[in-house]
Amino acid sequence: MSASQPPFEPSVTVFMLVKTAPEWLGFPVDERFQLLREQFTPILRKHEGRVRLRFFDVEFYSTRVTDVWLWDAVDHHAYQLLVEDLRETPFWDRYFQIVEILTGVENAYARNYNREVFTV
Repeated sequence: MSASQPPFEPSVTVFMLVKTAPEWLGFPVDERFQLLREQFTPILRKHEGRVRLRFFDVEFYSTRVTDVWLWDAVDHHAYQLLVEDLRETPFWDRYFQIVEILTGVENAYARNYNREVFTV
């Protein structure tokens, strides 16, 4: 998020479980970062202020997935538009296999029952 973009309250969070493909791992590290800058970053900028991404490496602890891409979005439509753009790149099921997508709403249990969020 840039300094000019105010923070937003996400209404949907998506945990995208992905596995790196041999093609991606075959690129030198510098080339991987160049591909991210050229192909991935413009999509993030296009959806800035409506969708936000956090990367988690999990290959140290899992063989089924290597990374979790955590997406926060202002609404389902914003997330859907982002996915449409990602699907037009080799990052979707070429450089990374999309293993599973888990969509959730943070603290929905409390909101749905008009209760205070339970936290420690």
